Amino acid sequence: MALEGPIGERIRIYRLRRGLSQRELAGLVRRSESWLSQVERGVRSVDKLSVLVDIAKVLRVKVETLSGQPFSLAPNGEPELDGMAAIQTALGAYPGLGVPALRSVQLRDIERMTTEVHLRYQAADYGAATRILPSLITSADGLVAELRGDERRRALELQSSVYVAAAKLVTKVGNGELAWLTADRAATAALHAESPALAAAAAYQVACAFLKNDRLDEAETIAVTTATNLDDDSPTGLSVRGALMLIAAVVAGRRNDRPEATERLQRAQLFADQLGEDGNHGWTAFGPTNVAIHRVSAAAELGDAGEAIAKAEYVDTTSMPQGLLSRRAQVHIDMAWAYCQRRADAEAVVNLLEAERVAPQTLRYNVLVRELLREMLKRERRTATPGLRAIAGRAGVLQA
Repeated sequence: MALEGPIGERIRIYRLRRGLSQRELAGLVRRSESWLSQVERGVRSVDKLSVLVDIAKVLRVKVETLSGQPFSLAPNGEPELDGMAAIQTALGAYPGLGVPALRSVQLRDIERMTTEVHLRYQAADYGAATRILPSLITSADGLVAELRGDERRRALELQSSVYVAAAKLVTKVGNGELAWLTADRAATAALHAESPALAAAAAYQVACAFLKNDRLDEAETIAVTTATNLDDDSPTGLSVRGALMLIAAVVAGRRNDRPEATERLQRAQLFADQLGEDGNHGWTAFGPTNVAIHRVSAAAELGDAGEAIAKAEYVDTTSMPQGLLSRRAQVHIDMAWAYCQRRADAEAVVNLLEAERVAPQTLRYNVLVRELLREMLKRERRTATPGLRAIAGRAGVLQA
């Protein structure tokens, strides 16, 4: 007999019937114990159909029994952005290993295009960033293969920045394998350029790639170690160190480690206070407001819905640089998550609509948003959430 209740509660009940601990079930489906704990408590949803299928196999039940809905509302991964195949092709070009490079370009052209792709990403214009990256990757790689001396070092610095932008994009809308590959290349180029600040910025992306692949230990180690070892109090150095502490706080939240998450947010706050402004040095978007946004994210991650909502009310994003639309939208996404945890779906939908207004593409390519929409659709009362189906359709979660 099928059980009633949310998907996390169903998983917990069937897990206990099978005599499995959270650690055992999490290990069998290649997820962390803290992730499963959050799923069972309703803080997080199962974000991929493949994972739900694996859980169902281990628990010896049907997928529909766990989801409570047909496959049309089950998790189905992330939509692939048009142009991702071209990025993969560019990553396999390898100029300098016998593969002809594109026509020669100038360093200033690479610098201009690199700035543009970072700006597009931070404005949540993922489609435009994806169109720029393939030729930019092959051009930067080709230039590094051609140049020597000081010009090569500058080309390496730009190559690292190009791969940082690529890593951000594929971590957001691609897969874990590409996230790891692009972050690793960013780190390699920075090390060859002998730039500690660029290496630290690349380390941030490596930590994000580890996090995307549920490798929390590695993500935590590289973020904390790099932030501790970087001796740079310039605006860029402070920003990168602060950003590393913020991703370390995210990892702690994912582990349900409240004291560690709090301590790391406090360390990030010290860097923000020392910086003294909402900046975007090194494309980090780091500053006091970004720390405040992460405090909201951490509270939502830890399941403290009331605290997340209360903190979000005091976040003022107007002091942030204009182009940081994805950061502005994140506040509303986290508020939607908190309201969804309280089953206040009408308020959650309002916040998702505001996030869509600020940065439309965040809905379609943010895995958390897609999780929230699926959860709300499963318990939908149309009179209470009249905008839910429309926004779910635009996000690609609900097919017409």
